Amino acid sequence: MGTTGWEPVDYGRVTLLRAANGGGYPYGNSLLVRGSAGTLLVDPSLALVDDVPGADAVFVSHAHEDHLAALADVPAPVHVHTADLASVQDLDVLLDGYGLPAAKRAETAVSTVEEFRLAARPDAVGVPDGHRFDLGDRSATVVHLPGHTAGHSGLLVEPEGFLYIADIDLTGFGPYYGDRVSSLEGFERSLELCGRVEARWFGTFHQKGVVEGAAEFRAKLGAYRDVIVRRDAALVEFLAEPRTLAEVVARRFVYRPHVAAPHVETVEARTAEQHLARLVRLGTVTELEPGRFQTV
Repeated sequence: MGTTGWEPVDYGRVTLLRAANGGGYPYGNSLLVRGSAGTLLVDPSLALVDDVPGADAVFVSHAHEDHLAALADVPAPVHVHTADLASVQDLDVLLDGYGLPAAKRAETAVSTVEEFRLAARPDAVGVPDGHRFDLGDRSATVVHLPGHTAGHSGLLVEPEGFLYIADIDLTGFGPYYGDRVSSLEGFERSLELCGRVEARWFGTFHQKGVVEGAAEFRAKLGAYRDVIVRRDAALVEFLAEPRTLAEVVARRFVYRPHVAAPHVETVEARTAEQHLARLVRLGTVTELEPGRFQTV
């Protein structure tokens, strides 16, 4: 799984709590925003479980296990976008959001709770897009960036000009929209929104950490967005011959063939369904019969 622990990297009064393994899953890079009137901890990751910094409040960018790992060790009030609130308050709702079949859901329930030490936070509070955490001489404003989950959100910290974009992580793996509560088109709109924000620093939860400068960020964001384009193109090519959804899932357009985990087939299917629906709407692909597709 990697190594626990973190090191602080400062960007003004925003501190990236960089995970010892660089922020690769199941770990991640949390944030600490320190103002004259309070401190906000963002996305307490597995790297923090043995060393959680003090904070007056917590903001969770979205309801996924790797962003909730250290919540059991944090007594401060927890905040999350209202669309993901139920999943933070109730672990059954969290697991339902993955959309797994019953047997794999049960397997995931055990492994997730054990690995990430998850505990429900029924005391969590829902906040809307634009909610402002007033930290005195610093503010952190919620920026709703749905697609990854319904409530996935970032934070814009001022006056630093630090935009935290959570799991819009700029990695080569590309955008993840494979849960029951995910949305490809929502993710694309969120990418467009991120590209319009003028900031000095752009922070991600996973490996990339922090990118400095809007021009550099937009270049990386464009490469990240291109993964969606390549998935479309690869699917169109694969469907030169008639294929069923099961054949598309087996082809693996998201994960590499060697990856084995309870969620892989569900994610492949959910991702493929969204791409296929759009390609059919565009007239690029036709559904020959229920569940069987071919490129036009």
